[in-house]
Amino acid sequence: MKDRTDAPRDRGWLVGITFFILGLGTLLPWNFFMTASMYFNRRLNKVEWSNGTVVVQKEYYFNNWMTLLSQLPLLLCTLLNSFFYQRISGMVRIAGSLVFILVLFILTAILVKVPMEEDCFFSVTMATIWFINSFGAVLQGSLFGLVGLLPQRYSAVFMSGQGLAGTFAALAMLVSIASDTDLETAALGYFITPCVGTLLTLLSYLLLPRLEFAQFYLDKSRSYEVETIDELLKESGTAQNGKLNGKANGSLANGDASGEEVEVEGGSPKHNFLPLEQAEDRDRKSTVMEVFKKIWVMAFCVVFVFTVTLSVFPAVTVDVKTIYPGKWESYFISVCCFLIFNVCDWIGRTVTTLFQWPPKESRLFPVLVVSRVVFVPLLMFCNVQRRSYLPVLFSHDAAFAFIMMLFSLSSGYCVCLSMTYAPHVSTARGGTTGSHHGNTPGRSSARQGVDERWLLAEGIADWQTQSLHHSTYPMV
Repeated sequence: MKDRTDAPRDRGWLVGITFFILGLGTLLPWNFFMTASMYFNRRLNKVEWSNGTVVVQKEYYFNNWMTLLSQLPLLLCTLLNSFFYQRISGMVRIAGSLVFILVLFILTAILVKVPMEEDCFFSVTMATIWFINSFGAVLQGSLFGLVGLLPQRYSAVFMSGQGLAGTFAALAMLVSIASDTDLETAALGYFITPCVGTLLTLLSYLLLPRLEFAQFYLDKSRSYEVETIDELLKESGTAQNGKLNGKANGSLANGDASGEEVEVEGGSPKHNFLPLEQAEDRDRKSTVMEVFKKIWVMAFCVVFVFTVTLSVFPAVTVDVKTIYPGKWESYFISVCCFLIFNVCDWIGRTVTTLFQWPPKESRLFPVLVVSRVVFVPLLMFCNVQRRSYLPVLFSHDAAFAFIMMLFSLSSGYCVCLSMTYAPHVSTARGGTTGSHHGNTPGRSSARQGVDERWLLAEGIADWQTQSLHHSTYPMV
């Protein structure tokens, strides 16, 4: 959506701050469960001594199951949400999802103090992960459609908030580790943090309709009428100029592609406005599938970026071990894996607001995306333990940290650039549905459908990586 000249001012940039918080809240569930993998592994994988050696009673493969049960509902619920979003109001979908996520986070915090058998705790945790990510998928899809009605810079702010969600979770984990308390108390404080964050996100969303700037852009009926009149005035003005240049008798055929005629009587144009229903039908002719055909290259780039990223992060990277035992060992994964990834991913997303290279028409961009596959063997050659076949080529902590920096920078940069280019590619090829320009009822619903299909593409990529997760350990 482009800026409107008659729009009110975003005072104090409250709408921008609100969407930043909303972006932060959408990815809190995934990041807080992922970053807490050490807590869950310690509670599940109990060890005992047998003949002087440590033996794990039962291996639960928490990281693999967590990734699977996080991304599978993302795929399914985003698919359902993209078809049924018009039948359920945005208020119900967004506020309802946040309420359920808050309740599930509270349940997870309570379970920290509840003693349970490993199998029972594993089942309850997996069910919580499934449902919390199901509601998270509905929340993401709905908010992407909502922010698409505002000027494009608010979409960048929203995605920046998403990028900082992982950093927020990693810092919360570092604080809980640094606090010299027992494991249960540290975990309790850690899981209370997303409860507060989710509650703040809910309050921010409820505040949004009260802001004048948000009211102006989110009032679809008003925006529809104003934009339709503006477009028809431009079309009529173009037609009038063409006729006056062609003949001087004041009544000529319109040279416009639509074949309509505009009468000029006494030098004053008579504007013929289309009925709202006809204009809406015209907008809906460009279906989501037609737009998807125009942006399939960028859709492929999004899928491939997430496929490469999630094939090794976090299932492989959390098993990298430091060569410096001691106190640093407890901080190593939180810093070198989660904190570095999330900070650099956010930097990569933010850099796209300063410059964008390669250009969207260049064939070099898909090549750049595909070349990221080199990070899969590079990270597998790090000091991943346990391993059976592949040698360790990069044992030093600095080597792993450097590879993670390049890995996460390229991930954030490529995925954000793909999502930025897609609307422009659609517009350049004659499409209106996938652009940020329109927010009429037909356009805004199709725009939301496109945004949710980006999440669906992410879900497909996440699902594809699950087979890689289960095959990685025997190969390493």
